[in-house]
Amino acid sequence: MDHSVRVAAVIAAGGRGRRSGGGVPKQFRRAGGRTLLEHGVAPFDRHDRVAELIVVLPADAAQSPPPGLAACASPVRVVAGGARRQDSVAAGVDAVGEGADIVLVHDAARPFCSAALIDRVIDAAAETGAAVPALRATDTVKEAAGMADPAMAAAGAADPVMVAATLPRDRIWLAQTPQGFRLDVLREAVALGRKGVEATDEALLAERAGHPVRLVEGDPANVKVTTAADVDEAMARLGTGGGAVRIGFGYDSHRTEAGRPLILGGIEIPHDVGLAGHSDADGVCHAVTDALLGAAAAGDIGRHFPDTDPRWKGASSIELLRGAVAIVRAHGFAPGNVDVVVIAQRPKLGPHVEAMRERLSDPLGIPPGAISIKAKTAEGMDAVGRGEGIVVHAVATVVPVVRDVPAP
Repeated sequence: MDHSVRVAAVIAAGGRGRRSGGGVPKQFRRAGGRTLLEHGVAPFDRHDRVAELIVVLPADAAQSPPPGLAACASPVRVVAGGARRQDSVAAGVDAVGEGADIVLVHDAARPFCSAALIDRVIDAAAETGAAVPALRATDTVKEAAGMADPAMAAAGAADPVMVAATLPRDRIWLAQTPQGFRLDVLREAVALGRKGVEATDEALLAERAGHPVRLVEGDPANVKVTTAADVDEAMARLGTGGGAVRIGFGYDSHRTEAGRPLILGGIEIPHDVGLAGHSDADGVCHAVTDALLGAAAAGDIGRHFPDTDPRWKGASSIELLRGAVAIVRAHGFAPGNVDVVVIAQRPKLGPHVEAMRERLSDPLGIPPGAISIKAKTAEGMDAVGRGEGIVVHAVATVVPVVRDVPAP
């Protein structure tokens, strides 16, 4: 698996989803605290080989994209789509940075894409230039005569649909996305589409442009949401576990360091040493931040506020916590309660617990009564027991925030 290959992902969400029914385009329907679009983007945002995200939306929606996209860890560029899917993908490809080696094209209407599937497509595309995940046909495949609509025929509103041929199913594969391409191959395919060649996916355009396309093993769970029944099934699946209270765990530790203030829970505690760190090294805020982000499946503190970024040098961890709460809310959740254990041999933290609870209440947006902080010692054992560091554990719950997403 080559991690030196730079990968961009184009997420196609430029359609109106008319076949899915309802007053809101399917990509903006919400389940588990997030839109279908956000669920479709998330596997690529979380993937360590994907460096760039281009999200293609209907032109009017591109003016004010869903706020959840702002919480992505990867750089996200939103572009306006076109009348056809291939027009929308072409607009997305135009926005891909020149440093990309491989471009993945994925339908936002497939919200169940796995990291393993993404890896298979990247590796195959890097090797052969173009790759498509697909499933072998397991049912007998019939070719219909004419273009009649089977649904209308079943209702007696059109001539019956007749079988023209039975196709050998051992040669039939059902294509999925993401489809992967070297950037030069995809640009040739897009250029062909702009010359008037109609295609249902970019792999067909690549084939027409003369490039070999490799089939890789697809994923049966990677279903496409198309009809109203598909939407209902996906909403139920995405809502499982997502509409209930969720729990996250956080941990942080810092060495003590002379000459620094000791800040815990957003307050300065009188002591002869402080804690070493890039920010103000507030271990309580850091552990709570990780617990909240974990509960929302939104990454961790190092992902959003890395210690390699000069913006966070000496930063107030209360403000980092406030930023984490905004990320959690963008994912459709809000803090429920927090339970913290601080392990420090000295100083005695018991007298400061109430002040910490009050201080944390504001950035968390919950009352002090929903915040528990317990001070413990290490009973003289290990480095913490010798006063060489402080360790913090935190558990947090988040609850779904219900809000409607208007049709763009």
